[in-house]
Amino acid sequence: MNEEALKNLLFRLADDELIMGHRHSEWTGTAPILEEDIALSSIAQDEIGHAQAYYTLLANLGAGQADDLAFTRQAGDFHCAQLCELPKGDWASTIARQFFYDAAESVRLAALTNSGYAPLAQLARKLSGEEKYHLLHARSWIKHLGHGTIESRLRLQAALDTLYPYALGLFEPPPDEAALVADGILPPESELRDRWRVMIEPLLAEGRVIIVEAPPTYGGRQGRHTEHLTKLLDDMQLVYRTDPQAEW
Repeated sequence: MNEEALKNLLFRLADDELIMGHRHSEWTGTAPILEEDIALSSIAQDEIGHAQAYYTLLANLGAGQADDLAFTRQAGDFHCAQLCELPKGDWASTIARQFFYDAAESVRLAALTNSGYAPLAQLARKLSGEEKYHLLHARSWIKHLGHGTIESRLRLQAALDTLYPYALGLFEPPPDEAALVADGILPPESELRDRWRVMIEPLLAEGRVIIVEAPPTYGGRQGRHTEHLTKLLDDMQLVYRTDPQAEW
């Protein structure tokens, strides 16, 4: 088994979850209704917990301690897709991003349950049960905004149009993809992307919105990020970097 390719995959999975969790947490106390304040906070907690689980697998492979992996690396060392790091924007943007992301997670975790790396397959089975509720949340809001007012549907469509190229970046093929496929870890990203499209198109149709085709925005998987990730990490890592040896 190509251990380096496996580690790179785990970094992508962990970094996506950590950064998405942080962005969701920014709605705590500011969501449009109290129920959503609680829902987004809960989803944020789940995502960060999933990140910790992936970082723990990395620690078991000798990549370093989970807290260090989350809180001491610079932006260029992260492998999250750029979709995850973009500012939260308005509510329609948050829902569009969550929908794209959690649909992708659903497809990827389903594939990982059959992974040739047993610890990852076992973890994927566990996380799939939680992630399905995240997708249900996003799907319900896609329908709510799409069938709400003219403004809510237009805002949702605009958010989908803006974020779709970044969402395609979730499936940016890594240089070591052939090793992952050969080891039975994960199918090719192009195959996962096609499964994702089959999943999301009818769900978007339920909300009376569509996908507008656009070229993908790649780079995040290779450590090329927007300025937004640097600012996010400055805020997120501040306390840990102040005293990395402290016990909390």
